[in-house]
Amino acid sequence: MVPRALVLAGSRPGVDPLAAYAGVGHKAQIVLEGRTLMERVVTALREAGAPEVAVSTSDETVAELARQCGARVLPAAEGPSQSVGQALEALGAPLLVTTVDHALLQPRWVSDFLADSPAEADISVLMARRELVEAAAPDTRRTWIKFADGQWSGCNLFLLRSARAAGAVALWRRVEADRKRPWRIVGKIGPGTLLRYLLGRLTLAEALARLGALAGAKAAVTPSRDGLAAVDVDKPADLDLVRQITGG
Repeated sequence: MVPRALVLAGSRPGVDPLAAYAGVGHKAQIVLEGRTLMERVVTALREAGAPEVAVSTSDETVAELARQCGARVLPAAEGPSQSVGQALEALGAPLLVTTVDHALLQPRWVSDFLADSPAEADISVLMARRELVEAAAPDTRRTWIKFADGQWSGCNLFLLRSARAAGAVALWRRVEADRKRPWRIVGKIGPGTLLRYLLGRLTLAEALARLGALAGAKAAVTPSRDGLAAVDVDKPADLDLVRQITGG
């Protein structure tokens, strides 16, 4: 069964370079293949079977765009983790979470993610191996997280399966600033784990499991079947790449 879904569409302070590059006020308004990113993401979630889609935003123009797509609007908090926490309280678990810049999101990716996520995990994170991503999109430039079992990139899809996931969201809030510096995140769960990471002996699954345990929840990585799932639109070069991929 596909759960309710949340789309994060918050605004960063100041001018968003991507939105400015595209000539719009917010990246949710970027048009790709004749549809805004908001419409593309909401439609993909609905086609995957989500009974309700909510959008977290503090921008009234984006909120109106979400309503036009038939989505429920929730006020965004200061950061993504806080917005997810508030949405989990409002919508309950299980909850599927993604972002409005997930421009290539496909219903099949959602279905595969839900099918592959371990049933015992309170929170699952979709990740893609570097070789899979680069095979699907050779020109992409991602932030790779290096572990003993390879290099990985996030796919902006999360499953909060139970209420215990709230603990993981709270931990996420504490490490949010270090998301592109994984050694600092690993260091929060002890010097032994940090040493294993630095020696290249820590796998991604082990790191997530230990972070989950620290938050009182079971956390698991779900490997993506499609490398394109890791391609989001976060900067102008990403938008150029996605337009090249889609022809739009």
